[in-house]
Amino acid sequence: MSAPLASGRIVSVRVGRVVPVDWEPERPRPLRTAYVKAPVDGPVRLGTLGLEGDEQHDRNHGGPERAMLAYPDAHYATWREELGIPEMGPGGFGENLTVTGFDERSVCVGDVFEAGDTRVQVTQARAPCANISRRWSRPDLLERVIETRRFGWYLRVLEPGTITAGDHYRLIERPHPEWPVERAFIVRHERAKRRDEVALLAQCPALSSHWREQLSAWARA
Repeated sequence: MSAPLASGRIVSVRVGRVVPVDWEPERPRPLRTAYVKAPVDGPVRLGTLGLEGDEQHDRNHGGPERAMLAYPDAHYATWREELGIPEMGPGGFGENLTVTGFDERSVCVGDVFEAGDTRVQVTQARAPCANISRRWSRPDLLERVIETRRFGWYLRVLEPGTITAGDHYRLIERPHPEWPVERAFIVRHERAKRRDEVALLAQCPALSSHWREQLSAWARA
């Protein structure tokens, strides 16, 4: 086991199946989503496409470069206070891993973590979608997530294995300290006025290929 640069814990491990949800009664048919994820007791197998038993209806939320979504546990106390939603807690933002010890300012693109007997790498910030607002019946919530930069981050799987709630979440490599997840998100979100940074971020080899292709195209435009 490598000596960690920093360490936290996995509070919750969650998976979800695609099911119809009645979040918007005015819709002609229920929305189908795997956003609602249930906690798993005991070890869960993690492969290159994610946790065993986890599904994605929208493929923008899956694939080998977005195999899992991690979200900081500490954000939930703030959200509960701000929104007055006492039941908001782990899993509330559709994440697979709820973690302690790290957030969008202290995690960088390319960071490698040991989680259980697996190794995972940060690929990009989460680009939050409207399901966040739909899930909590708060039309303003998506914009608040963007404004507060509390969005979480995606992971690719470098070494498959098993993870369990309660495992350590150890940072063991940091190849790109210049790219905290928050900064990467801001550069992409404010690309029109950050063209030099857009070009730099596009060159980060650990960044997801989807974001690198987007950023490269924007830098050339």
